Amino acid sequence: MPVVELHVLEGYDADAKQRLGAALTDAVRLVVPAHPDLVTIMIHDLPATDYYRGRSTRTPAPAKPDPAGIVRQFLTAMEARDLTLAKSFLAEGFEMQFPGTGPLHALEDLIAWAQPRYRFVTKAYNGFDVMQSPSDAAIVYCRGTLSGEWPDGTAFEGIRFIDRFEVVDGTLTKQAVWNDIAETRAGS
Repeated sequence: MPVVELHVLEGYDADAKQRLGAALTDAVRLVVPAHPDLVTIMIHDLPATDYYRGRSTRTPAPAKPDPAGIVRQFLTAMEARDLTLAKSFLAEGFEMQFPGTGPLHALEDLIAWAQPRYRFVTKAYNGFDVMQSPSDAAIVYCRGTLSGEWPDGTAFEGIRFIDRFEVVDGTLTKQAVWNDIAETRAGS
């Protein structure tokens, strides 16, 4: 039964601590073959007055936003065609790549590329997987199925997809997309 004790400065809210506890549980399970119920995480709040570094007390840095939440909000804005909101999630230099495209940098280019392929698409999510890369990027995979309409108005559904995002400082820097749209379209 692995036990992890973590000391943090007071100031992190319950949501941040829950995310931290889940992430630590998952990190332990990457190495130790333990069921999640057997991994114990204890987070101890330490008053800032009791913590010194460099002869000074410190305050905690704010918790990072949930990368999966950022991705979900971006995808929801894209599905609603709220490009202004969707752009607010993008870092300068954002790059996306879809099946059959080279790198795209503007959401308008994505919409122009997609226009002859389908009228619209919606996503049903089977899950979001988040991990921290050795660099500053959090990696978010979302997976599920696509539904929508072909350009002629015929409905489609159940097309598999996986999106991979890189999130740095609360903004999206990269998106890579894999799906079976071409195979499904060719078979119809």
